[in-house]
Amino acid sequence: MGTTITNQISIQEEIMSTLKSGNACSAESLSSTLLSKNINIKVYRNVIFPVVLYGCETWLLTVREECRLRVFESGVLRRIFGPRRDEVRGEWRKLHHEELYDLHCSANIVGVINMTMGWVGHVARMGERR
Repeated sequence: MGTTITNQISIQEEIMSTLKSGNACSAESLSSTLLSKNINIKVYRNVIFPVVLYGCETWLLTVREECRLRVFESGVLRRIFGPRRDEVRGEWRKLHHEELYDLHCSANIVGVINMTMGWVGHVARMGERR
């Protein structure tokens, strides 16, 4: 795993590469049905999340990349929480984005990147004052 900063590699390619790594990681880590949802959430937060966010300090996210990151996160959370049974119809359905984030109760991936970028910008501004 690594980040290459050149004028030839676009941020889109970098994000797609980290999402591939994150998908591979989540397929391996979350494949066991023996682990509880709480353990799977901890695996996501402590193993998969850092893999995907590696090098995010250099990213300038567009709406397209934000959408890709949210789709990735929703997919992982759907794998963890599984489908829900609709109380009215009695049918199984996948969870909506709002339901996933309510169950997860943590900052979403785009929010963490934006917070990291704010921190990096703050440190850079502090360095300029010296």
